[in-house]
Amino acid sequence: MLLVEWFGDATERYRLVKNFNDKSKESFIVGTAPTLLEAKITKGDPNFRHQFSKFRAGGFRIKALSGKPLQRSEMIEIGKIIIDNNEFTRKLISMGWDTLEVHADKGKNGLKWELQKHANITGYLD
Repeated sequence: MLLVEWFGDATERYRLVKNFNDKSKESFIVGTAPTLLEAKITKGDPNFRHQFSKFRAGGFRIKALSGKPLQRSEMIEIGKIIIDNNEFTRKLISMGWDTLEVHADKGKNGLKWELQKHANITGYLD
């Protein structure tokens, strides 16, 4: 039973990544997005782990296929699209992600966010 649960969780995570990539392609093709974004699962930052983090798969990386290194402000803008969407951020956390990473397809720099700090989690209900 545990093996079935693991594969179910993995399938759901890969489905979310595929859906993100499909929607990104659609937006790029019709011109509503200026650059093509591609998501993938990475190791994440071990300092950002939480009780639901997936072992060695806690990173949700978005790569902007821009053909050039991105400015810090451009990476922040892409990251804010995710972290400002409270529902999506909480979904990522509940599915085992703990780190949001944004990189360009060129250059070595990237940014990362601790998802739990951006989920508007206020604690227990009174």
